[in-house]
Amino acid sequence: MRPSSPAVLAALTLLIALPHGAASHAVTEAEPPRAHVEVDEPRPFGAECRTDVEGSEAVAYCHNPYPEPDRVRLHVECEQWWDIDSDGVPVEAGPASTVRLTGRCWKEIRTVWVSHDK
Repeated sequence: MRPSSPAVLAALTLLIALPHGAASHAVTEAEPPRAHVEVDEPRPFGAECRTDVEGSEAVAYCHNPYPEPDRVRLHVECEQWWDIDSDGVPVEAGPASTVRLTGRCWKEIRTVWVSHDK
C-alpha cells in the first residue's frame, strides 16, 4: 500500500476534520465510576441419594454435602396395579448430614426415586 492511497488520504482527512475530542476518547473527561456488579452463580445444591430395594421394602440414604438444607422425599411405585404407590413425607437433610428414608409396597416394588426441594 502506498502512502498516497485513497484509504490513507480519507483517514487523514477525517482525523484533521474531526473536532479534538471526537478523534479519540479524552482521558480527562469525568465519567461516572462503573459499579462492579458480581453475578451470583448458582450454588451447588442437592443431597446425594442411594436407594436399595429388598422385596417389598425400599430404603434411601441421602447425604447433603452442601451448606443449604435439602428437603428429600422418597417415592415408591408398586408393581401390582392394586398396590398403592406412596410418596413419603419430606425430610430435611441439613448441611453435612445423612438421612434415612423408607417406603414399602404390599408386594413387589417397580421403582423408587427421591425428589429434592429447597
